[in-house]
Amino acid sequence: MRRTVFVSALRSICAVFFVAWFAGGALAAHPLITDDTGTQGRGRLQLEINGEYANDNGNSETTLGVTLLAGLRDTIDLVLGVPYVFISEKDDAGDRVHENGLSDISLELKWRFYEQGGLGLALKPGFTLDTGDEGRGLGDGRPGYHLFFITTKELAPFNVHLNLGYSKNRRERRDIWHYSLAGEFAASEAFKIVANIGGETNADRSSSVSPLFLLGGIIYSVRENLDMDFGVKTGLNKAEPDYAVLAGMSMRF
Repeated sequence: MRRTVFVSALRSICAVFFVAWFAGGALAAHPLITDDTGTQGRGRLQLEINGEYANDNGNSETTLGVTLLAGLRDTIDLVLGVPYVFISEKDDAGDRVHENGLSDISLELKWRFYEQGGLGLALKPGFTLDTGDEGRGLGDGRPGYHLFFITTKELAPFNVHLNLGYSKNRRERRDIWHYSLAGEFAASEAFKIVANIGGETNADRSSSVSPLFLLGGIIYSVRENLDMDFGVKTGLNKAEPDYAVLAGMSMRF
């Protein structure tokens, strides 16, 4: 059974990879949650393949994502995100339930409208399609939209990023405000140490506690156009999953 699920998931992920590749082929430097103002440049492409395993009191969710970023202009990127989710949790009877499948696909546009003296400012509007099955817990069941304001300040060998964002919770129709701060330290030309802290409005109307997280990780540049990364995220309160492990790779063309 597990082998069948794994093979099915692997086939789906490969299919997503090839669709993304032939369609034209991000977040900030993964494993950071907070985005930066960097763009690819006209005609340049970036492909990210990332994974995250999150555990909350014994219930787990694993997300494998393919993100394709295409430089439309020197200051404008088009970003396509395709996530595949594995869920393992206990139901009300105490039995463990497993689900997996395509989640909600996102499409975003990042526009860096200011850059001077090491300071960059950008806007990142986007929307999410209801491609995941809401009944199986794989999606929100209706389209959504969001907007992020992004700031990056270069203070070599440090970079600092600030994100302020707004989105509409599609299930409970609640306004969600996001805030996060990240830092990068270039220990060498090939090695970076990263840290991230942030939170956002709880999507659950019955809770007034906002999820808060803390993340630490590393990014290693194998070569000029290939990065590998690893990070660990922990919840700072009960509204956030207990812990998450993140890993990924980024290729530029």
